[in-house]
Amino acid sequence: MTTRILAVTSEAYPLAKTGGLGDAVSGMTMALREAGMDVTLMLPAYAGVAEHVTAVREVARLTGLPGGEARLLSGICRALDAPVLLLDNESLYRRDGLYADADGREYADNAVRFAALAHAAARVAVGAAGVAPMDIVHAHDWHAGLAPLLLREMNAPARTVITLHNLAFRGLFPLEWATQLGIPERYCASDGMEYWGQLNFLKAGIRYADCVTTVSRNYAREILTPRFGCGLEGLLGSRGGDLVPIPNGIDDELWDPARDSCLHGRNFHADDLGNKALCKRALQREFGLAEDPRATLMVLGSRITTQKMADLAVEAIPRALQAHADLQVAAIGRGEKELEQALTRVAQRHPQRCGVHIGFDEAQAHRLHAGADILLHGSRFEPFGLTPLYAMRYGAIPIGSRVGGMVDTIIDPGAQAGQDAMRQASGILFSGETVADMQAAIDRAMALRRRPEIWSAMQRNGMTADFGWRNAAPAYIRLFRSLLPVVVRQPVAAAAAMPAKPERAPAMLPIAAAVSAAAMAPTEAARRARRRTKAALPVGEPRPAAA
Repeated sequence: MTTRILAVTSEAYPLAKTGGLGDAVSGMTMALREAGMDVTLMLPAYAGVAEHVTAVREVARLTGLPGGEARLLSGICRALDAPVLLLDNESLYRRDGLYADADGREYADNAVRFAALAHAAARVAVGAAGVAPMDIVHAHDWHAGLAPLLLREMNAPARTVITLHNLAFRGLFPLEWATQLGIPERYCASDGMEYWGQLNFLKAGIRYADCVTTVSRNYAREILTPRFGCGLEGLLGSRGGDLVPIPNGIDDELWDPARDSCLHGRNFHADDLGNKALCKRALQREFGLAEDPRATLMVLGSRITTQKMADLAVEAIPRALQAHADLQVAAIGRGEKELEQALTRVAQRHPQRCGVHIGFDEAQAHRLHAGADILLHGSRFEPFGLTPLYAMRYGAIPIGSRVGGMVDTIIDPGAQAGQDAMRQASGILFSGETVADMQAAIDRAMALRRRPEIWSAMQRNGMTADFGWRNAAPAYIRLFRSLLPVVVRQPVAAAAAMPAKPERAPAMLPIAAAVSAAAMAPTEAARRARRRTKAALPVGEPRPAAA
């Protein structure tokens, strides 16, 4: 019998996206469905989502949810070839942004909005919402973090997994809101989802899910330390073998310079980079830069936040422009207003050498990587790091911080190994969090750029690396199947006294070892021939800083 999986998320491209979460969920969904898993996506019916869904119909009216009655709609997302469930409550979800308004202010009722999603998902999972019951509920990040708790409270047969895409966003809200969010009082203690006097949605997911996954191996190690654990390192450590790293992937059909329609016919591949020069010229024109084919074009394409070291970049970029007369810079993104303004001022002080577009546009992101020589992607923490992989795929050399998933995916023997050793590299990693650290990495890249034979080897290494989602699918499938045997559950009344690690059958104990082995040994899976429309999404907004 096919395993039925409900993927509960706040984002999935092209339905809704503000960053890497949307790409990760959609890529994972397609890979699992191509491997034979029956995956249904569930997310809020934000404004504009219905445009990407066909055969929409109402399957249930759900009453008693936080935020009031909602309709449950079903349909098909053709771009993902996947069934979709949409939670439709106009007062909660029909807004300009997913999490925040146009000025970056988080919506005051985000707790209600995503508690409603979790309650609805729990009802769907047990077959109480006009949909057949699910075997697995896969919760993504804090937005779906209450789902494992609610299913545990219901003593539901569905097994639960939560994936930590970014531990820094935890969903913190006042403890006194528990009743209106439908959270029983017994879960509001420190051994439940209470966190320093607040409700912590992500802690609920980690505490009560049957299994917790992370999106890279290095990040799985980092979050067990105080520096990266965000106060949850103790709880994560207590999960032991139930904490499983399964590296993310990229949609290598959507992000393919040989077939990318966003490049307007200027396509190229690893064996013929001729049209990359045309993409570079077009990007220079788009950003008001001098159309100089000999210039080195460095780009930034991420949220403009302190997490992404934008505070360092606004100082390192002017220094680099002064040090390297042949350097140009193009940047897109949005985030913290002060940093947006600082980056814009850098561009104003360096006309024809630095261009900045505040905002995000999907098609422009493709053109950015296609025209770039270098990607600057500093980060104080980086669970996986999709953007450097996109850059590599398009022949741009990434400069990344030595943190999180970038340690796993960017190959760099180090400056001490010498330039010739970089023939085996795919990018540059730097340690530290100072302007000098970032500037030194840029200087190193510029020196390598002047060695064409080494640069070409690095480009080819990155463009031919296989980071497709089909490599991650076998590990997820193995994990889901390991959870399906009957497990011993404690009565609901005893839930508050449950140990941090759920009891399970003896045969299910070595989950982490078995699944991690699968994640480290990529396996080819059948891929359906598919071309996807790469329509530009509406301008996104940054993830909430405190949630």
